[in-house]
Amino acid sequence: MKQRVLFLCTGNSCRSQMAEAIVNTSLGDLWQAASAGTEPAGYVHPMALRALAEIGIEHHGRSKPVDEFRDAPFDLVVTVCHSASEACPV
Repeated sequence: MKQRVLFLCTGNSCRSQMAEAIVNTSLGDLWQAASAGTEPAGYVHPMALRALAEIGIEHHGRSKPVDEFRDAPFDLVVTVCHSASEACPV
């Protein structure tokens, strides 16, 4: 069974999206990654998508609110900014 990780950021438009994509691509046989934001921007930043493409990852994620995952079980929650750490619901 795969381990589950949630990458939590404020806007969920860049760093957490990149982390989700990299883990799912590189460690997808062991981990299932998701990402969310405490105040989602509503889009994935084009430069994040470009950076991922430069390393061969095509990401089709969307900016998601953390409440979408409130009842989902995770083995690990990683906050990628101080603001998200303060607002993390778990």
